[in-house]
Amino acid sequence: MTERTVLTQADITRALTRISHEILESNRGAENLVILGIPTRGVALARRIAEIIQRIEPTSAAVRVGSLDVTMYRDDLAHTRTRTPSPTQVPGSIDGATVVLVDDVLYSGRTIRAALDALGDHGRPSVVRLAVLVDRGHRELPIRADFVGKNLPSASHERINVHVTEIDGDEFVSIDGGSDDGDGSHGDSDSTDTRAATDGGTQ
Repeated sequence: MTERTVLTQADITRALTRISHEILESNRGAENLVILGIPTRGVALARRIAEIIQRIEPTSAAVRVGSLDVTMYRDDLAHTRTRTPSPTQVPGSIDGATVVLVDDVLYSGRTIRAALDALGDHGRPSVVRLAVLVDRGHRELPIRADFVGKNLPSASHERINVHVTEIDGDEFVSIDGGSDDGDGSHGDSDSTDTRAATDGGTQ
């Protein structure tokens, strides 16, 4: 199995910085902005984006950042391995806010659909945006990211592996040939492999 690195740590930092600027431009500042990461790696990325935004606009109020677990909202629970729900931490009311969902890899779109359902149980934001580090294509639902670090065309059997320092101790994104075991672990939040961008399930 051949694995190749497609994003280095420096590439990831640049991508998150660009996404942060794009979020600020889209929102016309940091006012009433809430950033929610989808566990697991999406949470680490969301915190970094919030930190970068704070550095860009240090005079703004602190950007609210939290996490949104989607495990129990997924429509493919019967077809995936048992998952333990992660804590959901929504920082205050999101009514009328601009909410940016953050995940590591966008794939089928099913994780994001689940995230929208989960979000609806916590309030009614004025707008919801989506930021992902990697968009690998192969959508099964009509979902598109607003902010993308890297578009990475891939074969459906390939696996995208996202490593972040906070969780994995190192930081890079790689792609490999994946496996044919039928577990759906193709490297995004849709995956159940803890080293392969596992976070929200089949994105």
